[in-house]
Amino acid sequence: MELTDKDTVNIERAREVGVQRGYVLNSDTKRVRKIANLLVQNEEQFGKYYCPCKQSHPLDPAKDPVCPCEGLDEEVARDGHCHCWLFFRKPAEKEKKPCEN
Repeated sequence: MELTDKDTVNIERAREVGVQRGYVLNSDTKRVRKIANLLVQNEEQFGKYYCPCKQSHPLDPAKDPVCPCEGLDEEVARDGHCHCWLFFRKPAEKEKKPCEN
């Protein structure tokens, strides 16, 4: 899939959300691009970045969540990633042990 300028801007938006909340984006760039593109499509059609993985069909602006959704922190805490597999908990840094002589 070729990225549009809007897709690239949206990926950066998601990356910033991740930084602010202490998450990283999925390392599967194909997945990230797909979600970014769907979010852009929703923004163009409905005026907001409605979550493509949780939206009803047809989309219902009165009840469908906007990304980042309200349950993001809970999902990442529980599952290690959000429902869409866009945001992930940062990998734990390996514990550094002092050198033993």
